[in-house]
Amino acid sequence: MTSLAIGRHLAFAAALAVLSAAMVRLMMRFGPIDHPDARKGHAAPTPKGGGVGIAVSFLIGIAILYRFAEFARLADPYFRGVILAATMIAVISFLDDIFDWPFVVKLAAQLAAAAAAVGSGLYLREPRIPYIGPVDIGWLGPATTLFWIVFATNAMNFIDGLDGLAGGVALIACGFLSGIAAAQGAWFAYFASLLLASGLIGFLPFNLPPARIFMGDVGAQFCGFVLAMLGVVAARFEAVELSFVMVPMLLAGPLFDVAFTLARRIAAGLAVTRPHRGFIFHVAQRSGVPDLAIAATHWGFALFGGVCCLAFLRASPPFKPVISLLPLIPQLVWLAYVQRRASRSAIESWD
Repeated sequence: MTSLAIGRHLAFAAALAVLSAAMVRLMMRFGPIDHPDARKGHAAPTPKGGGVGIAVSFLIGIAILYRFAEFARLADPYFRGVILAATMIAVISFLDDIFDWPFVVKLAAQLAAAAAAVGSGLYLREPRIPYIGPVDIGWLGPATTLFWIVFATNAMNFIDGLDGLAGGVALIACGFLSGIAAAQGAWFAYFASLLLASGLIGFLPFNLPPARIFMGDVGAQFCGFVLAMLGVVAARFEAVELSFVMVPMLLAGPLFDVAFTLARRIAAGLAVTRPHRGFIFHVAQRSGVPDLAIAATHWGFALFGGVCCLAFLRASPPFKPVISLLPLIPQLVWLAYVQRRASRSAIESWD
């Protein structure tokens, strides 16, 4: 890629960031309000829906990419599947911000959006298994992909409980994914990640502590959904395939927190759909860890995941499975630290 092309891409990304910021300002004036309650971390009514800026800038960017950027095209059915599914999750999650749907309704809507992506053919078919190679998983491909997209969508949504946390993690993930994809020649993943990063850059200045606006479901769900889709696209539909483990490594913080919390609640016989403040980052906050420190810790997880991705690319095949598990180490250290603080703070319940 030439320096001129890179300059044009960055200029386009900057324009989308400005558009995102303008949409965020609009939502600060006219968007829905998030009122505090016992399960939320803020104390004053705060506008939400700032993620509209992220979604609008991405969707406009991806539409322009579809129309004009021949170098970064997917085959039409898959490209249209990305656009349709991303549009669906944006609309669905914005309506959720307005009407605050019950979890069952929200989950059904997410499944519909994920099914639109999978129905267009965007699903894993022959993942590369360590020490074995590509394995045709048949009907498990669509089912696994559907689960992955919905889980990642909710992981980002659940982790969006502190100023700047989810947005910062998503931006770092986009930065690494875009850079890695460009270096490997996976041009759609490169440009789509750049588009999502542009929207986040326009939004984050308004969301850093103390936040003037929250991204809301329309931002958190949208970021998780799009990153999950890009993980599938990069693993199968690019001219140069990237490993599917890249995005899980970059999102190790949200994925681990949500997986651990759900497993803990199921083991304790607690309802997994009932609102609560039992995620690891919630308990850290309740034990006295400053909000900014918790957000920065999760940014660090994403940075470490990105470094692991770079090491994964350079490693010889026998070492790749080990490297893919390295992002779990800081998660276990963080969990032990939070558990210790919770015990010292006499927090008897994690809910």
